[in-house]
Amino acid sequence: MSDDPARVREFFGARAADWDSRFPDDGPAYAAAVAELGLRPGDSVLDAGCGTGRALPPLRAAVGPSGTVVGVDLTPEMLERAVRAGRDGGDGGTLLLADVGRLPVRDGALDAVFGAGLVSHLADPAAGLRELARVVRPGGRLALFHPIGRAALAARHGRSLSPDDLRAEPRLRPLLAGAGWRLVEYVDEDARYLALAVREGRTTGAHRPSPGARETP
Repeated sequence: MSDDPARVREFFGARAADWDSRFPDDGPAYAAAVAELGLRPGDSVLDAGCGTGRALPPLRAAVGPSGTVVGVDLTPEMLERAVRAGRDGGDGGTLLLADVGRLPVRDGALDAVFGAGLVSHLADPAAGLRELARVVRPGGRLALFHPIGRAALAARHGRSLSPDDLRAEPRLRPLLAGAGWRLVEYVDEDARYLALAVREGRTTGAHRPSPGARETP
């Protein structure tokens, strides 16, 4: 799978219509991963690369009516499916067509980020993780998730695990550290993949939205 934004958009756009039906049993895994973020009522959280929005309902349930959930995706067809599935929210919910590498979000505005299947689709993973760090307050959390582990995913696609896989702990830990995150939990088993990290220090200022750009929250 390419990490070029145009190819990513093309790949997921062509598959958006039947994406949920291809993976109908992932809901509990998403809910369990969201629970690991430790969200509280009133928190603000970003679903980065939200796709059809499968994480949005448990994220909203976790932050409650006083919280804010923002879903961002690069592919308009995926966001359209999220709307059709009724996952676009209502009060406190927003869906944005945007690149995770250039978020229209203020520095330190968020308490947490959830990213399902995200890292391998970033054009520049280090820059993308720095951008996520920019929009999260110090002490905030990041969950990188997939409903199956790396070995199971590789087998699904008929390939072997690669030592160059960015999601492998020896690659991911320093990548996160260089972007302002500290890895605090790592699980890679057949039933799930989950890497939890905590935002350290001050916001990075890696990118600030251009003048006049819509910002959220």
